[in-house]
Amino acid sequence: MSYKLYIGNKNYSTWSMRPWVAMKHFGIPFDEQLIRFDNFDDNSTFKATVSAISKYGTVPILVDNDVVISDSLAICEYLAEKHTNLALWPTDTKKRAIARSLVAKMHSGFPAIRNHLPMNIEAELFEIGQIILRDHADVKNEISHLDELLSSFLSLNSSQSNYLFGEFTLADAFYAPMCLRLKNFGIKTSATLANYIDTICQTNSIKEWINGAMQEKDFIVMDEPYRLHR
Repeated sequence: MSYKLYIGNKNYSTWSMRPWVAMKHFGIPFDEQLIRFDNFDDNSTFKATVSAISKYGTVPILVDNDVVISDSLAICEYLAEKHTNLALWPTDTKKRAIARSLVAKMHSGFPAIRNHLPMNIEAELFEIGQIILRDHADVKNEISHLDELLSSFLSLNSSQSNYLFGEFTLADAFYAPMCLRLKNFGIKTSATLANYIDTICQTNSIKEWINGAMQEKDFIVMDEPYRLHR
């Protein structure tokens, strides 16, 4: 079985990170194809390259022979169906349903955090983080909701490994970029969530993604409206 996974810059691309981390963590082999961000205009190199692979024109894209899947959640669901022996979702029916709800929340929610605290792995943006919290009540409210939500699951697993459902699942892969956003903007959280962020950052597949991001050394202006230079 030979997959190709097309991704954007590791430093910025949260959606690319999710299936990449999941595939690495569960040992699903794939050929990585990185398409550098320039901008998302219709005539950009990025858009032309991606649109030639998938009509949706976005990353990530998973290619499995003649099957082309766009969107991180669609990719992960496809992989979960293809690799039922790997337990990408929790094996318990109830926990699996809850995990899917949690991932759906990540997939469609937290617009203020997405807008004002974009992922930038190589940067420490603590001062900017405090300015955002000061000036944007919606960001502060979403962070409080996120903290309460994740802590409610983590508190149930205190006697097990510190993941959302005991063992690492797709839910953790989906919330990993959010953890990196909070870390790099210096956002203070509850001790429970802070411990989870530490666990995420020490997970081998995520460490590998972070190392890749640190090696890019690529400043994409459109992804860093809060900085004039790197």
